[in-house]
Amino acid sequence: MEIGQLLLIFLGLITGIASGVLGIGGGILMVPGLLAWGLPIQQASATSLVAVFINALSGTVRNWRAGDSQPRGSLGLAIGGISTAQLGAEVATWVPAWALAFSFAALQLLTIYFMGLRRRLAQNLKGQDLEAQDLEAQDLEAQDHLTSKIDSIPPGRAMAILISIGLLAGFLSGLFGIGGGAVMVPLQMLLVGMAIKPAIRNSLGAIMFIALSGLIRHSAAGNVFWLGGVLLGLGGMIGAQLGSRSLPKLPDSLVNVLFRLLLLAMAGYTVARGIEGLRG
Repeated sequence: MEIGQLLLIFLGLITGIASGVLGIGGGILMVPGLLAWGLPIQQASATSLVAVFINALSGTVRNWRAGDSQPRGSLGLAIGGISTAQLGAEVATWVPAWALAFSFAALQLLTIYFMGLRRRLAQNLKGQDLEAQDLEAQDLEAQDHLTSKIDSIPPGRAMAILISIGLLAGFLSGLFGIGGGAVMVPLQMLLVGMAIKPAIRNSLGAIMFIALSGLIRHSAAGNVFWLGGVLLGLGGMIGAQLGSRSLPKLPDSLVNVLFRLLLLAMAGYTVARGIEGLRG
């Protein structure tokens, strides 16, 4: 195996660990890594979707076997996201590389806000349902028994909300090569009052179909580096397992600080690539 291929597996491993620790998809981290590896941003975004699909498929199968799948919520998100993923992938084929780079950097900064929002929403839910417990001592597993408020919303309205969230996440997925979980999870919590674990499972199931939809369009445009994406996905599957096992051992405040610093650094690098493309 060539050194470049080993580096891709290592990149997948690192992003998988970060994904398992931070509870987000790896696309927001993989695309800058692929840029550093030498791919143009359109191809980096398309290739990232291969790994995103593999990781989402693995996680969804694991949830299904454990009886934790969320077919109703995942279906609503996927219905919205599949069509707009095609649109986002189409837009990515004609947007100038420098503009896509600047937009991706903006998304990275927006992700910092969404993750902070998700954390605040999770704390509010824990404050309502687990008043006697220390908020900072809770991890995602401790919230597993929280009851989602989706059942208190009329089914038609709840499905319409989920489809709307999927529309936004799908477009971002196709455009930037991300899973969209960083957007879907907090919006489900904010708009539907859903607990964080069901929201994550909903997103994971939807990401599998949304990423596949975006891949179809990117593949038709010749943007996908399939071998690189598969190697990233394999490394990501291993890393996600390591990251999820490490999560309970890490202080919540440390995880949040590291996440913000990582995204800020990557946003700076992506902006630099955009400036370089603009000058070229």
